[in-house]
Amino acid sequence: MSRTLTIRLTEDIAEWLKQAARRTGIPAGRIVREQLERAKAESRNEDKSFMRLAGSVDGPADLSRRKGFSRR
Repeated sequence: MSRTLTIRLTEDIAEWLKQAARRTGIPAGRIVREQLERAKAESRNEDKSFMRLAGSVDGPADLSRRKGFSRR
């Protein structure tokens, strides 16, 4: 299943795409598809962006037991 999408590019982006395709030998359409796939994968990771902090905090496991932080 393939779909065609027509987009308008600025001269700057069109030139970059042309040069990237020439330099790498990869067709411009494939470069665009790969960039869209990368953006899609990154957007999935944004949903769990808080997980990058998991295990990175040092200190007592339960701050509520420290003097001045407990509820009595």
